[in-house]
Amino acid sequence: MNKQLPDHPSSAIQLLQSHSLPSLVQQHLETMIVTGQLAPGSKLTEIPLAELLGVSRGPVREAFRGLEEKGLVRVEKNRGVFVRNITATEADEIYEVRVALEELIVKKLAAAPPDTKASWLESLETLLSSAEKLASNGDFANAHACNIEFHDRLAILTGNQTLLDSYRRLVNELSLFRHQAHVKVRDASSLMASVRDHQAVLAAITEGDGKLACRLIRVHIEASRKRLQRLLADQEAVIPLLTERKQ
Repeated sequence: MNKQLPDHPSSAIQLLQSHSLPSLVQQHLETMIVTGQLAPGSKLTEIPLAELLGVSRGPVREAFRGLEEKGLVRVEKNRGVFVRNITATEADEIYEVRVALEELIVKKLAAAPPDTKASWLESLETLLSSAEKLASNGDFANAHACNIEFHDRLAILTGNQTLLDSYRRLVNELSLFRHQAHVKVRDASSLMASVRDHQAVLAAITEGDGKLACRLIRVHIEASRKRLQRLLADQEAVIPLLTERKQ
């Protein structure tokens, strides 16, 4: 993320013609949250963030309200604004809804005409090829970003804006849970498995097999849920042991 909003006058004017300043600030803060730059549980303070972004406190305050509506922060009376922590139970509930949306997405795409599929197939295959190379090199962050982008592109291709908005909210909320799970651990062993899952899903969509695509995406997401839950459980088990050793 850039340290400030655009310095060049023409760039700033172009951005402000299509976005309000509070919305731009919100986009910057949202990116910082979902990428883990602002960790779950951390307190967000107006003045330091305003200075970081090169804006006044007003747009930051408005951005906080938008982030609260998106479920990314919580506002505590007399305490301030905090990046939201997602509990294991909340994550399970979010995953349950996400599975339903993902199944709808792949089902719609599998039913698309062959000519329509041909128009976006090459770009998706290129994305998965990049993810595979990154995964083979153990590049956790960028391989994971490719995996997230693959799911997002599928949602975009449905052409259903309401579905896309709902999907992105769930993914953003799950990103908080994911950062909690990976705060100490980088589970690089799952990278190639995710790429293979995506390749299989794309093949089922291309063949027009909606049932298979739904089954594959469900298994894929369930594996992700279990993997993150296991990482959190392992970390929680380690903390008491470290405490005992210090005593």
